[in-house]
Amino acid sequence: MSLITTPHLDAPDDFYEALIDAHRELTTAQSHELNAKLVLLLANHIGDTAVLRQALDAARASVLSSPSTAG
Repeated sequence: MSLITTPHLDAPDDFYEALIDAHRELTTAQSHELNAKLVLLLANHIGDTAVLRQALDAARASVLSSPSTAG
């Protein structure tokens, strides 16, 4: 199995709205905790270490290639 990087969600706007709603009224620390728990739940669901490593590499490369907004 390999990482799917092409659009694959059946309703991406609905998912985005649900994700934003999940973060609503959380503190920054709670929001970070939610993100970490979501990553771990989805990683467990995927279950394939090779695919997860591909996802980590792709996400890191994306962050490193984007202009930083932090000073």
